[in-house]
Amino acid sequence: MNQDWIATARTLSEALPYLQRYSGATVVIKLGGHAMGSDAGMASFARDVTLMRQVGINPVVVHGGGPMINEMLDKLGVKTEFVDGKRVTDAATVEVVEMVLSGQVGKRIVQAINDQGGRAAGLSGKDANMIVCEPSDPRLGLVGEPTQVDTGLIKQMFAAGVIPVVAPLGTGKNGETYNINGDTAAGAIAAALDADRLLLLTDVSGVKGADGEVLTELSAKDIDAMTADGTIAGGMIPKTETALSALKGGTRAVVILDGRAPNACLLELFTEHGAGSIIRL
Repeated sequence: MNQDWIATARTLSEALPYLQRYSGATVVIKLGGHAMGSDAGMASFARDVTLMRQVGINPVVVHGGGPMINEMLDKLGVKTEFVDGKRVTDAATVEVVEMVLSGQVGKRIVQAINDQGGRAAGLSGKDANMIVCEPSDPRLGLVGEPTQVDTGLIKQMFAAGVIPVVAPLGTGKNGETYNINGDTAAGAIAAALDADRLLLLTDVSGVKGADGEVLTELSAKDIDAMTADGTIAGGMIPKTETALSALKGGTRAVVILDGRAPNACLLELFTEHGAGSIIRL
């Protein structure tokens, strides 16, 4: 008998306890703009998400799209100002952001999942007032910080067997549109759903220690200490801040992992060794 077939069967058999463990669980996945990669990579991700739904998990995909937004702003000649390295989102910019996230990016993910036999639907945090925001920093304009998350629409989609694909946009108290950092939106949704897992797919393999090696398991205290001594720095700081916020809000565990790696989500959920860095309180 072909040894590859035997190995495949063994892998499926060993996954049984994890399939049982996650049946009925809610898993929020943040798919970053850089992690979307090629069409083949998108198809692989979509297949993984479809399989998750097939075995009884309730996945929610929250996506970014920074590179696509930058490309469209340049194409349309919309000039951008920055404050402390962060983009100022004015009315003209937020129109482009909404067009790209809810249109181009969100529909690409939806189509990829549907192509794999899943049932996905795109929405944004504006739909049914899912995410209500206030300005995160007045200097940045229409950049929002979630203050309220209504998960009713997402739960209705779960009941209908539909995978929600959420663009990180929100609404203000006066009806204005806010652009939300993708990680922040994913963390807020995961907390509101009391998700079993929040998977932050990024372009690094996880949280690295002082020796440069990926740490497979960390606590909130570890994160605080490593941030204080500078081991966690740069772009990893907002991701670990999102992780801690989600955990404190009710998420059971957060994993930071490389979204470019094949079958990263399946490796994390259905194997003993997992993938990336898991963070718990």
